[in-house]
Amino acid sequence: MNTKLIDWPTFIGALILLLLVTIPLILFPDAGKEVVNIANEFMTGHFGVLYLLTGLAAFAFLLFVAFSKNGQVKLGDEEDKKEFGTFSWAAMLFAAGIGSSILYWGMIEWAYYYQGPPFGIEAGSKQAIEWASSYGIFHWGPIAWAIYTLPALPIAYFYYVRKKPVLKISEATRPVLGRLVDGPIGVIVDVLFMFGLMGGAGTTLALGTPMIAQGVNDITGIPVTLGMKAVIMLVCTAIFAVSAYSGIRRGIKILSDINLWLAIFILLFIFLLGPTLFISETTFTSVGLIMDNFFKMATWLEPFANLSGFEETRFPESWTIFYWAWWVVYAPFVGLFVARISRGRTIREMILGTMIYGTIGCILFFGIMGNFGLYLQLSGGFDVIGFMNENGTPAAIIAILHQLPLANIIVALFTVLAIIFLATTFDSSSYILAAVVQKEVQSEPLRWNRLFWAFTLCLLPLVLMFVGDLETLQTASIVAGFPVIFIMGLLAWSFMKASNSDIRESRDYEPPTIHINRRDILDRIRRRKDSKRKRSALEAMEDKDIDE
Repeated sequence: MNTKLIDWPTFIGALILLLLVTIPLILFPDAGKEVVNIANEFMTGHFGVLYLLTGLAAFAFLLFVAFSKNGQVKLGDEEDKKEFGTFSWAAMLFAAGIGSSILYWGMIEWAYYYQGPPFGIEAGSKQAIEWASSYGIFHWGPIAWAIYTLPALPIAYFYYVRKKPVLKISEATRPVLGRLVDGPIGVIVDVLFMFGLMGGAGTTLALGTPMIAQGVNDITGIPVTLGMKAVIMLVCTAIFAVSAYSGIRRGIKILSDINLWLAIFILLFIFLLGPTLFISETTFTSVGLIMDNFFKMATWLEPFANLSGFEETRFPESWTIFYWAWWVVYAPFVGLFVARISRGRTIREMILGTMIYGTIGCILFFGIMGNFGLYLQLSGGFDVIGFMNENGTPAAIIAILHQLPLANIIVALFTVLAIIFLATTFDSSSYILAAVVQKEVQSEPLRWNRLFWAFTLCLLPLVLMFVGDLETLQTASIVAGFPVIFIMGLLAWSFMKASNSDIRESRDYEPPTIHINRRDILDRIRRRKDSKRKRSALEAMEDKDIDE
């Protein structure tokens, strides 16, 4: 087992931080939960402007870079071809960035907005219905993917353009921090990223596992228990451990391709056999509503909530700010992964491809799955909200699927898709965690290292699930991810500084001019002919000597 490549301060530091947070939550769950919730309310309540500003700034910055001279830079050598085809590339980045959470929220998020709409609108009103079908697409739309893409810029640039075999967040900030990256500050940057990622992974497990368990219950009749959820986690762990062990080409790519084809089949099935016209019109209208109110939605807070006569809804803190914080926590991971799979593409292709394909994918999930549930609610075909409030969200998701033809088959396929989605997110996560704790990555991280982080990603959330504090780990990761906002700024600054410097140097470089006149050319030809004649004479003399 090769351990010389391991960056032990980062490796051990990430584990220690994770244990320092999770052990108190296990020993003192109630007190720990209260402290974490207070910290979360303080962060989202007092720094909401900062989170929303980060989202808008990332979106504007990436559009600027994509259409600037920096966007023309190719990730790799000029002769390098794209490592992955567009379909597989889009499948991998979508599966890594979204996971099974898209199945959960894509199907049911509208129901929460229907009951608690934004802008002080009356619940269940016509306006509430319009926003219910639109806000989920907004939260999972261009700004989310912009936040995800920003860290990919400096990481991909240093890895493929400057040829530095290091996949670390800290290394990508070197143009700004300089040699500080090689000391404790660099370790802190990487450890904070890793902790945020592991906590974010806990969020995905917290949402995905109960939904998968409900699907298994529906198919087999086995009651949903902690034991069943534990088995589901272990099965998912085994899948993504094998995938991570196999590497990107044989494991992650194959799983992501299967994942995308299965998702396309389910979406087409719902679209064609469900209320096709309603889904089409509602989704199209929702996209228009978002475009018309994009900046209003991206900047809306409740500054007058604490004044007399204004009712506080806490919608921004509960949804938009929480989502932006969640994206920020996951951003360095998704950025690292997108960077790793983007060799052969230009920076412009990487930016626009990630933002466009990611957004289109989310529009399809929320537009088709979400609006199918909304149609059932409005048409009276099935009381989704009443069922959800009484039986819980996972049960409501499965109940919505049962309103389709061939419901048992669709539920089974949906459950398999959720398992694969969960696995693809985690195998990508374990791959990147392994890369961050290595001093260099020539092709892929060490296999034992990938396996270690695959099981670490599962075991700690598994323990916390048994003590009922998986959601607290999720909230703790959002709180701990607050410093990542400033790291995002460093990453953007580092990319511009490094790429602009290289572009200036390439423009200033002038290859030496070689002046050759006609006489020089004739002299060279004459010398070449003389040389050939001499060689022929020597060869003739040698042949004569041999004959004699």
